[in-house]
Amino acid sequence: MTRPEAGFDHAVSVEAPERVDRPDVEPVGTRIDEWWARMLGTPGRMRLWYWGGPIAVTLLAAVLRLWRLGDPHSLVFDETFYVKDAWSLSHLGYEGTWPNGADAKFNAGDVNTYTSVGSYVAHPPLGKWLISFGMRAFGAENSFGWRISAAMVGILAVFVIVLIARKLFNSTLLATIAGGLLAIDGHAIVLSRTSLLDNFVMIFTLLGFGAILLDRQQSAGRLALWLARRAETQRDIDWGPAIWWRPWLLTAGILFGAATAVKWSGLYFLAAFALYSLVVDAVARRAAGVSFWASGTVFKQAPVTFLLMIPVALATYLVSWTGWFVTKGGYFRTWADEPGNAAHGLFAWVPHAVQSFVHYQVSVYNFNVNEHSPHPYAANPFTWLFLVRPTAFYYTSQQQGQQGCISAGGCAEYITSIANPLLWWAATAALFYLVYRLVRFREWRVGLILMGIVAGYLPWLLYANRTIFQFYAIVFEPYLILGLVLVIGLFLGSARDPAWRRRSGILLVSTFLGLVVLVSVFFYPVWTGMQIPLWFAEAHYWWPGWR
Repeated sequence: MTRPEAGFDHAVSVEAPERVDRPDVEPVGTRIDEWWARMLGTPGRMRLWYWGGPIAVTLLAAVLRLWRLGDPHSLVFDETFYVKDAWSLSHLGYEGTWPNGADAKFNAGDVNTYTSVGSYVAHPPLGKWLISFGMRAFGAENSFGWRISAAMVGILAVFVIVLIARKLFNSTLLATIAGGLLAIDGHAIVLSRTSLLDNFVMIFTLLGFGAILLDRQQSAGRLALWLARRAETQRDIDWGPAIWWRPWLLTAGILFGAATAVKWSGLYFLAAFALYSLVVDAVARRAAGVSFWASGTVFKQAPVTFLLMIPVALATYLVSWTGWFVTKGGYFRTWADEPGNAAHGLFAWVPHAVQSFVHYQVSVYNFNVNEHSPHPYAANPFTWLFLVRPTAFYYTSQQQGQQGCISAGGCAEYITSIANPLLWWAATAALFYLVYRLVRFREWRVGLILMGIVAGYLPWLLYANRTIFQFYAIVFEPYLILGLVLVIGLFLGSARDPAWRRRSGILLVSTFLGLVVLVSVFFYPVWTGMQIPLWFAEAHYWWPGWR
C-alpha cells in the first residue's frame, strides 16, 4: 500500500510498511502509518487532502486576522504615519502634511485635514499605496479599511508558505504544518492586524523566495538540456552556457524590487538571492562536469543574472514613485529647480526631476542610518531571536464599571507583537541546528532556507546601534518556520523506521504542536486588543522586557 505523497529525502515516506510476522525481524512503521495510508488510499481522498489541508490553515489564518479587525478604532503605533500617509497619497499622488491633533480627528472620522504641502517620509510609497486600496474600498473613516490590506497580505502569506513548503519538502503534511504555524503565531497575527509596512515587505520577499526556488529547478533542467546537446556534437564542455530564459529569476527581480519599494530592507533580499543563484549555478556546473565552472559562472552567467534581476528591480522601484514624479508637490520634488541646487558640468544634462529624486534618496539614506532617537521599545537585533523586547503597539486600561469592565482589579486592552514564545524559541533552536546541518551535510534545502535568514536578519546586525524594533523580524519569520518544519520532518522520520522510533517522533511532534496551539490561545487576547482583566494581561509578562 502506498501513500500519496513523498517526503523530503526519507521523511514522511510514501510507503506504509507491510506486516512482518518473522520473530527475528522488528516491524517497522506504526499503526498511524497504516491508518494514514488507508485514509489517503483513493485518488479522491488524495485530492481532498492535497488542497484541504492548505485551505484549512488559510481559512484559520483568515479568521484569526479578520475577526474584530477594526478594533481598536484608533490609530495604533506607527499607523499614525502610514495610514494617514496612505490616505493623502491616494489623493495627492504624494504624502501630504497633517496638522497638530490630526490623529484624534482622524479617529473621529475627520479624515481630510491633510494639506497639499509635501511631507518628508523615510520609506518608499508602494506599501502606502497598498494600504490606500483598503481605505478606498471600505472608507477612511472605517478602521477595518485601514487594516484590510495588511490582513489580506497576512492571509496570503500562509497560503504561499504552504506552497513553498510543499515544493521544498514534497509533503502536504509538512506544508500544512508550516502554514498552520504561521497562521497561529502572534507576531504574524499582529502585523496582519496593524497597518504597518513590514507585512508587505514580507509577502513580496516570500514570493520572491518562491520564485528563486522555482528558478533553481528550471535552470538545472536547461543546463542539463544544453549539456546533452553539447554531448551530441561531441564538443568540449568549457565554460558552460549563459542561460537567458529564466522567467522565474526575472520574476524574483520584480518581486524583490517591489519589496524595496515598500522599505529599503527589501534590497538585501535582491542582493542575497542574486548571489545565491550564482552559487547554485556554479555548483550545478561543477557537478555536470563543466571544465571551467567557476570562471564560466562569473564571466558568462553572472552578467546575464545581473541583467535579468537588477534592471527590472530598479524599474519596479521607480514605478512606485510615479505619483511623486508626475506631480509637483512632493517633498524635495522641485529641489533641483531652486537656485544653486542643480548639477553643473558633466551631470548638467540630467533632468531636474531625477536630480531632485536622487537628492531625496540620499537624504532618506542618511536619515535612516543615523536614526538614534530613544524609544522605550527599541530592541537590539542581537536579541530578536530570543524575544527579549517585543513591541507594545497599544495599551489602554479601564476601572471596574468603565466601558464594560467587570473585573474588580480593572481591565486592559493590550496589543503586543510578541511571537508565540514556544514556537519562536523552538524555531531559533532549529536555526542553530540547521547551521550545523548545512556545514555537516551541505543540504540544498537547508542552504536555501538559511539564505532567507541571511537576507532578512543578518543585515540588521550592522545597525545594532540605531533605533530598530523586534517586529522587523516578520520579514524573516517564514524562513524560521520553514527551518523548524524541516526539523519536525526529521523527527517524524520515515515509515520505514522502526516502530519505536516512529512512535516517539510522532508523540513528540504532536505534543509540541498541541502546546504551541495552547500558548497561542493564551496569548490571542493580547495580540488582538481584547478587553481582559488586568491580572490576566499581566500574566503574559514572562520576561522583564515583555512589559
